[in-house]
Amino acid sequence: MSSRSIGALGLALAHIRASWGGFAANAGLLALAVASLVFLAVALDALQARAERDAQGIDLVVGAKGSGLQIVLSSLYHVDISPGNMPLAEAERIARHPMVAKAVPVSLGDNFRGFRIVGNTGLRELYAVPVAQGADAARAMDAVLGAEVAARAALKVGDTFYGTHGLAEGGAEHRDALYTVTGILAPSGSVLDRLILTPLESVWIVHEGYIKDPEELKILQAEREVSALLLRYRTPIAAATLPRAINAGERTTAASPAFETARLLALLEPAVLLMQAFALLLILASLTSIALATHVSLRERRADAAVLRMMGLSRVRLLRQYLLEAGLLGLAGTLLGGAFAAAVLWTTSAWLAGGPKVLLPELTHFGAAWLWMALALPVALLAALPSALQAARIEPSRVLAER
Repeated sequence: MSSRSIGALGLALAHIRASWGGFAANAGLLALAVASLVFLAVALDALQARAERDAQGIDLVVGAKGSGLQIVLSSLYHVDISPGNMPLAEAERIARHPMVAKAVPVSLGDNFRGFRIVGNTGLRELYAVPVAQGADAARAMDAVLGAEVAARAALKVGDTFYGTHGLAEGGAEHRDALYTVTGILAPSGSVLDRLILTPLESVWIVHEGYIKDPEELKILQAEREVSALLLRYRTPIAAATLPRAINAGERTTAASPAFETARLLALLEPAVLLMQAFALLLILASLTSIALATHVSLRERRADAAVLRMMGLSRVRLLRQYLLEAGLLGLAGTLLGGAFAAAVLWTTSAWLAGGPKVLLPELTHFGAAWLWMALALPVALLAALPSALQAARIEPSRVLAER
């Protein structure tokens, strides 16, 4: 670095030290604006990525008559309660449809320490998640734990536990039906990390008991229900015809995960726009504050600028001097904003991981959202530019004559 650039930087740092309070306030305002924009960008990308990954390979979710969004949230993303059950016979009939390549029935209703127990047939295979320890759940009352469940609940292969009625902690335990852990799934980053998988028969045993009378068992079998059916199409044309046929039924609703996810994000859009407007308001406030601070600074430093000009500093170099100070302010806002955003995102991710419902490691994957951080630098330069140009046009003789 040349002595000239060192002198310019030293002069800029000296002025920053002399007006530290104003510098810190403006940098903090810029940082809040940058952090807000980065947080919004990362959070939206994380929600989108998580929704796409959890729905990967699932073209349609069929459930009881009701809200398609609620069916998708409860049976695919496991963050809502089920709107009800559909007859098992109807689920089996839909599964046999020639346009269906794969159908996975799921039954909800119980939990263990807040982690949902999901009765199913083939859910692990649908997500292609291998069993890392032990074996798959082959019999009724066998249970395979998601990686996060095993880690948080401190369960291992061979351990036993009782399910709790309902989808939240605090319900009544089913003390007459004991689950045995037969396996633990490999971490997948999917919703399966937070689920306990068991055969459908387990759910029926928990709620019906062990029925020995053949006639009674036959009656119960005819009345059995499931919460939902996850489908994969055999051919693309099924997307145009199969949901319509299912929705024509009196007891079933077909919901497209892609459509319902888009609808959910659309419902969140007003809140997102409001937060973006707040961030833009912070940017405008920063722009105004920096412009005023630079203008006041120029009035206080007119004599200094005149002396520098008389010492041979050209107009261009004086302009660069003022813009250098603004650039340092923008850099401080960028670094502080990035630090604020990272702290909030990491804290939010850890808070979500502390509960059994949602895991969003994507909140720590900032990706292209960091480009928003670069906004602080042009904002600071733009705000300081009018005063910097004014300083560069100072006539030393006139200023010194005034004094």
